[in-house]
Amino acid sequence: MQKLVRIFFTGLFISFLGSLPLGTLNIAAMQIAIAETVKAALFFSLGSLTAEIIYVRLSLVAMDWVRKQQKILKALEWVTLVIVLALAVSSFYTAMHPGVHKSPILNTSLHPYFLGLTMSAVNPVQIPFWFGWSTVLFTKNILLPRNSHYNTYIVGIGLGTLLGNCVFIFGGRIIADRISSNQNILNWVIGGIFLVTALIQLYKILKHKDAHHDIEHPEELTRKFEGHLDEINKHT
Repeated sequence: MQKLVRIFFTGLFISFLGSLPLGTLNIAAMQIAIAETVKAALFFSLGSLTAEIIYVRLSLVAMDWVRKQQKILKALEWVTLVIVLALAVSSFYTAMHPGVHKSPILNTSLHPYFLGLTMSAVNPVQIPFWFGWSTVLFTKNILLPRNSHYNTYIVGIGLGTLLGNCVFIFGGRIIADRISSNQNILNWVIGGIFLVTALIQLYKILKHKDAHHDIEHPEELTRKFEGHLDEINKHT
């Protein structure tokens, strides 16, 4: 039982901390909370974490198959780039038109849960992230190839992602309420974040530092994450 508790909190900490840096999904969740409701943003986050835990499961049991899907991974990289650019343009459009309160890209009839599921599913960055962490945890004998370990790990990851997104959802809602008369400023900031994210994505693709590169060089991933594991262990 103690082993499972440690696995649960390890997954939770990794996922929570991994959700805090500014990214496409957490900023989109914040934008939905501002333009619509907290409930809609939470549904969006639940959809995004559903795709994430599916990727985690793949990283645990089917990574050899994932490695062979080079064309799919590269296609998803470009799809992600297009989506992020569209979100940036959409945010700038909303900022320049005060009468528009919701980003045109996020203004869709698709339920927020399925919107989050779709946006997360086409984001292959999550695959090498969890492949790297899972490899480290297997190496350190923290995670073992057992269903009980996998299930506990995934539950912790799901909760960690939800908590991380809640920081943006409720934080964004509070900020929006405080600057209700100047929400166009917030849209400019969000658009800028999406634009920078898109430029970084394009740089990685052109320099072949994308998801496929990370998966093909697992030794780089393990070195990257091993240093963070000691810090996490101090809190689990």
